[in-house]
Amino acid sequence: MSEAKTFDYWEYFIAETERAQAPLYTKIVRGVSADPEIRELASHARKGQPQANILLAAVHFLLLRGAGHRLRHFYPNLNGGVQIEGEDAFSYFRDFVWVHRAELLPLIQTGVTNTNEVARCSALHAGFRFVAQETGEPLHLIEVGPSAGLNLNWDRYRVRYGGGGDAFEVGPPDAAITLICELRGEKTPPTGPSPSIASRIGLEMNPVDLSNARQRDWLKALVWPDHAERFARLEKAINVFQANPVEIRAGDALALLPDAIAQIPENEPVCIYHTYVVYQFSEEMREALDNILITASLRRPLWRLSCEGSLASVGEAPMRVRRYKDAQKQSEVLAACHPHGAWIEWRAERPELAAGW
Repeated sequence: MSEAKTFDYWEYFIAETERAQAPLYTKIVRGVSADPEIRELASHARKGQPQANILLAAVHFLLLRGAGHRLRHFYPNLNGGVQIEGEDAFSYFRDFVWVHRAELLPLIQTGVTNTNEVARCSALHAGFRFVAQETGEPLHLIEVGPSAGLNLNWDRYRVRYGGGGDAFEVGPPDAAITLICELRGEKTPPTGPSPSIASRIGLEMNPVDLSNARQRDWLKALVWPDHAERFARLEKAINVFQANPVEIRAGDALALLPDAIAQIPENEPVCIYHTYVVYQFSEEMREALDNILITASLRRPLWRLSCEGSLASVGEAPMRVRRYKDAQKQSEVLAACHPHGAWIEWRAERPELAAGW
């Protein structure tokens, strides 16, 4: 019997760049995977932080802030959108790393992947409509791990769903951002007006201060340079947030959550939500989150909406609603979603207004 293949993180990440259609990072990460010195540098990332993302973001950050080097020539977001062929991007990447090692090391040691992918709001639009049809309106929203808080403004973005000849749009017609989302499968996600929102807050260990240029640049550095549309979307979302700021409470989300729930009137519906956050939690932290909501449900019903990936669900993530009441929990998969909101396959039946919840 052959031995089971050992998991190779760098090989896994190469496959991730290929799935994400990021050819520059595919070339660079292939080189890193075979370079023990650069892998050792990446290993200085904080515990729990993905080494490849942090290394790539640290380099990208210095380039965004004006570091002069031939490596800039290869980054499509810095060279006018050109894909450079016939030259070895990794050799320039390696040289850049060693020239700037003293600047990169502290970035790697302290950086966190607090990305803010606004396109995931294509899933949140559908998810919050589903929840509101069960709970009634207005909703109180609490986001766990919102980074800069851009997705707390989900209802200020428009979404165009389409595929198979059917197309429709939701959200404000004058929105600065229109997200394009392919519809897959036979079912259609909930439509109609966006549910009214009574309050919205975020709970974040490492909040991004969008008034700080350095923090804005780190947020941008986490975007992969092949994805020009994500840069444009991020810039617009930052502008939307600055015009419509939302409260972000700094600290351990699990410590802050009980008070955040308790401050909302008990007769009004609350939805706690998170996207690509809890997959980074330890098993103990996941259990703690569940237990907090189970305990809080002794006083009031709660809804929890999530879209979380894992190594077992590469390329897609389930969007799930969990209902908590009287220390009991129900769970239902609403849809399968692309990690960056490019498509959604709706699976749930339409909800009824919650009776007794």
